[in-house]
Amino acid sequence: MKYSLLLPIGATRPEQAVPFANLVQWTSAERLWLGQGMVLESQHLVSWLSGLGIRVPTGFGVSLMPFRSPYHAAVEARSVALTTGFPVVAGFGPGAVALQRGLLGRPYTSQIGAAKEYVRIVRELLAGRTAEAEGGHFTVSATLVPALAPPVSVGLGVLRERMAVAAGEVADAAVTWMAGARYLADTLVPAMRGADRGPGAPLRVSAIVPFALAAPGRDPVALASAACGAHMRLPHYRDTLRRAGVVVRGEAGEDARALVDAGVFLYGSADEIHGALGEFAAAGVDEVVLNATGVALAHGAKAAAEDLLEMLRGVAPEAEPGAGGPE
Repeated sequence: MKYSLLLPIGATRPEQAVPFANLVQWTSAERLWLGQGMVLESQHLVSWLSGLGIRVPTGFGVSLMPFRSPYHAAVEARSVALTTGFPVVAGFGPGAVALQRGLLGRPYTSQIGAAKEYVRIVRELLAGRTAEAEGGHFTVSATLVPALAPPVSVGLGVLRERMAVAAGEVADAAVTWMAGARYLADTLVPAMRGADRGPGAPLRVSAIVPFALAAPGRDPVALASAACGAHMRLPHYRDTLRRAGVVVRGEAGEDARALVDAGVFLYGSADEIHGALGEFAAAGVDEVVLNATGVALAHGAKAAAEDLLEMLRGVAPEAEPGAGGPE
């Protein structure tokens, strides 16, 4: 299983992302992941870093579909690959129903159907084919101007079983959020692997995992609330947690404690957290994305970077093919 890191701050100035991009350059981290930027657009932020000379593999987990057409999404994802010179994982998700209504005038008539159609269109465009869609959720008949670029994998954000099946059917990657190892092992990964998938590369699973290292003056419940509290207020996340067996009652402190007790939010020493992450590997996760957002919000970006560095120090870099060992 590979280790990556999530940009744990909502950057309002691009230079705020530099220390975290540098962690990808200097450690065994696989890639820098970014969520949906609400001030600085995440794809633009990565391009700014590239212009500064900091070019790293990136993942977007996830960009919200109502903010961009499938064509725009494909152009942006390929632009990042061209700008950085590295492969990109571009994950997408429909977002909350309220967001869809506010931006589109009405929610998607089918969350699963819209997500599958969106991913299919983006994949077709990135593959150099003409994407055709009319009468469903999107209308398009277009191709991208040809350009030689590093590969872009198109991902789908996964919270619940039906979206896991959809990812298994149409996406290159599944990106999970606030999913504990047991829920992945018992529900999500079997749904992905059991989906009706045509020939091609197997689905890759990236799990974004919130964590904090134990330290004096730190409260795991407060950190879990900082990291996940905004999501726990959304109906689809609350339903996800209930399906995973995590009892949420709408009381912030109790709900955050439930995340810690259930292993959705990981807290402890670096060794303890690495041990818990081993369960994600056993569940079938290909890449774990370390999410130190709670630490950044409660104790600052520097503390979050230190936690990430400590965790990544415990990850042995993968050997290059043919390297290592006596002749």
